Amino acid sequence: MSIDSSIEWTDATWNSVRGCTKISDGCKHCYAETFAERFRGVKGHPYEQGFDLRVVLEKLAEPLRWRNPKMIFVNSMSDLFHENVPDEYVVAVAKVMVTANWHTYQVLTKRSERLRELLNTSLYFAANQKHIWWGVSAENRKYGLPRIENLQKANAEIRFLSVEPLLEDLGKVNLDGIAWVIVGGESGPGARPMKKEWVVSVRDQCRKARVPFFFKQWGGVRKAAAGRKLDRKTYDEFPQRVQHPVLRAEECLALASIFEAPFKRIDLVDISSPNSSRFELAVY
Repeated sequence: MSIDSSIEWTDATWNSVRGCTKISDGCKHCYAETFAERFRGVKGHPYEQGFDLRVVLEKLAEPLRWRNPKMIFVNSMSDLFHENVPDEYVVAVAKVMVTANWHTYQVLTKRSERLRELLNTSLYFAANQKHIWWGVSAENRKYGLPRIENLQKANAEIRFLSVEPLLEDLGKVNLDGIAWVIVGGESGPGARPMKKEWVVSVRDQCRKARVPFFFKQWGGVRKAAAGRKLDRKTYDEFPQRVQHPVLRAEECLALASIFEAPFKRIDLVDISSPNSSRFELAVY
């Protein structure tokens, strides 16, 4: 876990999965891939395997060992609902989130069909937990609007949208059942521009629907210089968070062992191959 995240809308990141594959326009300049590939081949580094998909057993129960309540972005360096992450492992991650309920979790995916399927079946036990927020990315109309529809069809108490990087005018967005919207422009080399009117359109729709609106950044090559004010105002709105008591330290350690135990008997190999048919783990 990264205790101090630089992402404006979260406190910390928890990466029990690392690596991913590109599936839509928003992935073109993936910051996670750029970061991970810098360290490919560096012996002993967490990203020695670059951005190859890996599950990280030693990180599975980490929130149980972090007893100071935080807002946690789940898998900032991957996608929990990637097709090669086994259902059993996704369920295990959700069980940790349900148990370590003194944190607030932000689960974001571009694979909304699998999100919908699992929230309506094997993740039903976690779907209505108010401290777990389930979200989809919506960078444009082609990919984003269908993801929003899938999210709305999923059994979930708190649903949110990450409209980042915003690549075009989304038009009218159905915000029924949506509890939070984040908007941001792309940053870094080759960043695609974002027009103000696109942002204003989303903000105004959120206002009309009474949905909290968070404006992350204008982006660009020098995102710090561009800032994050919209019409001279900073938008840092969030859904209301719930509070739960923190378990005793000995309880946390015991539960962590219980969650990790089933997976320690499984072969530790790469799961990045599309031909992976068994539940295979790689520990880093």
